[in-house]
Amino acid sequence: MKKTAPTLRDVAAASNVSIATVSKYINGTQRFSAKVEAAMDAAIAGLGYKSNPLAKSMITGRTDTIGLSVLDITNPHFSSILKGAQRVANDHGLSVLVVDTEENPGREQRVLEDLSRRVDGMIVASRLREKDMGWMADIDKPLVFFGSLAELPLPTVASDDHGGAFMLTQHLKMLGHKRIAYLSFSKSRRDEERLGGIRECLDAAGMSLTVFNGDSPSLAEGERLCSSIVLGSNAPDALICYNDLMALGFMKEAANLGVSVPRDISVVGFDNIPYGKYVTPALTTVDLQSERMGASAMEKLLAVIRGEEVEKLTKIAPQLVLRSSTQSRT
Repeated sequence: MKKTAPTLRDVAAASNVSIATVSKYINGTQRFSAKVEAAMDAAIAGLGYKSNPLAKSMITGRTDTIGLSVLDITNPHFSSILKGAQRVANDHGLSVLVVDTEENPGREQRVLEDLSRRVDGMIVASRLREKDMGWMADIDKPLVFFGSLAELPLPTVASDDHGGAFMLTQHLKMLGHKRIAYLSFSKSRRDEERLGGIRECLDAAGMSLTVFNGDSPSLAEGERLCSSIVLGSNAPDALICYNDLMALGFMKEAANLGVSVPRDISVVGFDNIPYGKYVTPALTTVDLQSERMGASAMEKLLAVIRGEEVEKLTKIAPQLVLRSSTQSRT
């Protein structure tokens, strides 16, 4: 005969308190004396009582779940963000519910509004332009955004894309490169910051920049655009890619075309994804601290949920990672 699961009534009887007392203690709505709480803890452990999450959420209004919206879960940058956020959530006894908007801005509002009804707060990455995000500030849940915002009153966590791009470009200049190009992804607001850092560095030296725009921040797009970049009439001697995925796709196709990296062209990217150090040549990149970004965003969101004051913008400093995909031209 199947043994029935212990109930609140069983815990109350075993600890010699009322059912209401056990319910308030388990749901965190009231504290009791150390002696009473110890008795209830012992009864819960001895009986093997498991609380009902649905019932708990109905009583407290909390789900103990945080929503995380990413743009493409197959991109290791977002996997690292999830890892950092999950670690902090676990430390606080919380779960993380992930949704993937699949680089589709048209899906974001519906997906995020649906997610907001199932979680206590949200961490959001978005492809939408800020002027199209007003509805996000009206979502009735605490929210932390990835990236810088000029006007919307949302707390944010951002990498220093401008500074990272400046560092990459400065490195290429110091190696003696004269014809530097950028493989961009203009649909991203982060692309504007990276392009700004590149231009600032080149303008200081009176150097021009050639820009090639991609339709997606993917391996396939880097591969697709490679021939038009390296076989053009004024092929660059260095290429900065919007992210590591585009850089790796470009490098694969360059090898197929007989173009040597870095002998013929130096290649660099952003994100420092794990694959970058295992390809040949290993990829020079900017580490934007993706895992730290996820952890910082989760810590900030939990502070907002607790009703604490937080800084509007937390900016994560980048780190230049030098590998063998770049070579001196002097």
